[in-house]
Amino acid sequence: MADLQDDLHATPRVDGLEGLDDLGELVEDPFAATPYTPVTDPGAAPLERARALLAAHPVADGYCGLPWALRRLPWYDLELGERDLETDVPRLREGGVGAVFWSLHLPEGLAGDRAVGATLEQLDLVRTVVAAHPEGLRPAHTAGEVADVRHRGRVAVLLGPAGAAALGDCLGILRSLHALGLRVLTLSGASWASEAGLTRFGEEVIREMNRLGVIADLSGASEQTVRRAFAASRAPVLCTRSAARALRPHPANLPDDLLAGLGAAKGLCLVPLTAEQTGPSLRDVADHLDHVRALAGPECVGLSGTYDAGTAHPRELPDATGYPHLIAELLRRGWPESDVALLTWGNVQRVLRGADFTARAAQRRREPSTARIAELDG
Repeated sequence: MADLQDDLHATPRVDGLEGLDDLGELVEDPFAATPYTPVTDPGAAPLERARALLAAHPVADGYCGLPWALRRLPWYDLELGERDLETDVPRLREGGVGAVFWSLHLPEGLAGDRAVGATLEQLDLVRTVVAAHPEGLRPAHTAGEVADVRHRGRVAVLLGPAGAAALGDCLGILRSLHALGLRVLTLSGASWASEAGLTRFGEEVIREMNRLGVIADLSGASEQTVRRAFAASRAPVLCTRSAARALRPHPANLPDDLLAGLGAAKGLCLVPLTAEQTGPSLRDVADHLDHVRALAGPECVGLSGTYDAGTAHPRELPDATGYPHLIAELLRRGWPESDVALLTWGNVQRVLRGADFTARAAQRRREPSTARIAELDG
């Protein structure tokens, strides 16, 4: 059995300090944002500047429900384009999207072995779809791979988030899912991550996620779970679909104190482009981005299209082609180009780098956990 007394603070966060690479040498802070170089003419029109910015710093979209949406189509060609979908390769390119997380979330009601099996089916579908569209899509797992795919003119596809039910309360299944490409896991809907917060087994799940490089998604988790995850995770955490509750009282949106806590933890709030969570207009979305940026900081806010997830979207953002118009609105509001570049691309890259760095450090000091939920929470 793994050492259940593993000190959560054995590998300190690297906030503004150097870290260690695989050979124990000092390296640049893996959690830091990439330095910014201006790319547009300040005197150009906002939409023209937005398109130029996205050409250099494309959108890393934090949530797309395409895998489940594809199950209802008898035939599709994402490179040619699909009018029955909100996401396809032509629209991703028109919208300036360079990377996208494909959700493995399941319909409510699936649990246990059914949830595990359905998640595996989703993983197999994604791998098959990406392989069938090599001119537009490429799989990626790390920040380096994402950048490489972008430089090759393709859209990088990352796997996740998946729901906690996909684990079946077994860390061996978590490792298997990671081996198949899973990068993000949502910490809600499980007995070990409930309204009461994380149990001892839940904390062990986070430790094993840190060791593997699987990023914790806290959208929809209870406030107690969110707060404990801030403290327990040595890697940056995500909220893949959370806006500001102060502006719109949706249960998945974050109150101001948690947004500030997310910023302090160097996490990332990906604001969803949904009418239900952010409002019916593009300006409403921009208001949420302003609010999250002010409280959590420009290094801790990103974008989550939430397309093909069965949700309604703001009028001006019906599909993935709308991103340039949203970026133009932010430029009109006075956002510096450097902050826009973090919003679209840099912040997701930082989180991916942080997760990989934390995993390499954790793998040097602990073996795969064999803990069982009955032993810790029974």
